[in-house]
Amino acid sequence: MNTHIGSDFDDFLAEQGLVEEVSCAALKRVIAWQVAQAMKAQHVSKKALAERMQTSRTVVDRVLDQNDTGMTLATLASAARALGQRVEVRLVADTADAG
Repeated sequence: MNTHIGSDFDDFLAEQGLVEEVSCAALKRVIAWQVAQAMKAQHVSKKALAERMQTSRTVVDRVLDQNDTGMTLATLASAARALGQRVEVRLVADTADAG
């Protein structure tokens, strides 16, 4: 009998100890996509964004790298500010623990 029948993917990730890693990777993909979309909408190049952030293009490449989860909040805030946006971070209840 398969013990995983009826379980969901979140249960699998928890069993494997991968919840935080997968959540961080997904969040970084969303952030990188949002920054790229803002750059596209405003016609801002990587070079121009780096100049606005007063940093190197390498830092911008890291912001846009969907697989680089090591970006600091300061770097994210700088990129957002350079694009006329702001960062909003908040904690939310884990639905698995709620109830």
